[in-house]
Amino acid sequence: QAQVVESGGGLVQPGGSLRLSCEASGFIFSIRAMSWYRQAPGKERELVAAITTTGGRTNYADSVKGRFTISRDNARNTVYLQMNSLKPEDTAVYYCNVVDAQSVYWGQGTQVTVSS
Repeated sequence: QAQVVESGGGLVQPGGSLRLSCEASGFIFSIRAMSWYRQAPGKERELVAAITTTGGRTNYADSVKGRFTISRDNARNTVYLQMNSLKPEDTAVYYCNVVDAQSVYWGQGTQVTVSS
């Protein structure tokens, strides 16, 4: 059974850094892309960053360009999100999204809170 598990969230002060991890397991079909989304209270879920498993093409939301970096370890079916220079407006639940040849899968989410 396919599973997607995030980790690494927490409380950090403005200007600080966090690294999120997302491990995908139990997939039968090849994973094509892995992404991070976030949802703040009262707002819609939005794409933060995405990476393809072949070629490593990346895509970032304008609001995080230059501050966040997405990377992947294909051998471990794991994707990372390095978040630097965090701002209060980055506060949200961050979700990992995995796309394989058949379907789309979501993790349970990890809370990131940026506050002094």
